[in-house]
Amino acid sequence: MNTKVLLAVVGPTAIGKTALGIQLAKHFDTEIISADSRQFFKEMEIGTAVPSTEELNEVPHHFIQHKSIFEPYSVGDFEKEAILLLNDLYQKKDVAVMVGGSGLYVDAVISGLDEFPEVAPHIRETLNQELEKNGLELLQKELKQRDPEYYKTVDLENPHRLIRALEVCRATDKPYSSFLNQRKPERPFKSLYIGIDAPREVVYDRINARVDFMMEAGLFEEVKKLYSHKKLNALQTVGYKELFEYIDGKCSLEFAISEIKKNTRRFAKRQLTWLRKNESILWVPYDGKPEKVLQMVTDRLKTNQYA
Repeated sequence: MNTKVLLAVVGPTAIGKTALGIQLAKHFDTEIISADSRQFFKEMEIGTAVPSTEELNEVPHHFIQHKSIFEPYSVGDFEKEAILLLNDLYQKKDVAVMVGGSGLYVDAVISGLDEFPEVAPHIRETLNQELEKNGLELLQKELKQRDPEYYKTVDLENPHRLIRALEVCRATDKPYSSFLNQRKPERPFKSLYIGIDAPREVVYDRINARVDFMMEAGLFEEVKKLYSHKKLNALQTVGYKELFEYIDGKCSLEFAISEIKKNTRRFAKRQLTWLRKNESILWVPYDGKPEKVLQMVTDRLKTNQYA
């Protein structure tokens, strides 16, 4: 195989992307790039479902717990570093595997980032003040009004993403989504998206079970250690902000756990909305036998049908 190929394993949270990624990496004797933006940070382990030590030892992984929550790290930074790593990897391998729950980060590596207009700093400052004063709900309503298309796919519980979209909307008086899907750079590799497909009730059951497992594994203790840094961007995420609310005395522990499950289910739904728009995805069954799934992937590669 002379063509260099990137296999991107995608799908909703808790559906088995890590296991499939390892399976593919072993089959093609290659390495894994993680594109899960929540797993970049070394201080966050239990709540982001970082692969186990055993899993990490099975094949080489990159971009897992390589940054601190105190360091700024953007999707643009990740794109540059991932492309540099792939260039090195393709010197010795024909195939690389990328595993990601963050659609924006996966697409950035495969297609490149969209270009956005400059935004005056005072617009972001105003939005941050509004968030502090009024909470997320008013920002969510404004985004729904200004850009209903992006509203359907963005993680509505992530203030960083909401503010990014709204600052562009306010600065340009155009929908944020109108700047997406512009002409992108050519990549020196072909890409194949591999999506893990499962009925919604299976996804939701797995999410509920994973949250229960995280709590048993010590998620609350992890969150307590990070409480004094709760305003950092990296910690504005499901599994952490709900437990911060409990620590602040705003709800019971039982309610906080139920909110983690609910918000994770919402996140999974948005992941699927994002993915369903991509018609080039090769969908494989979540409960498919490994040899059958590998056969589906190798058959698709033979057809030269890429993203």
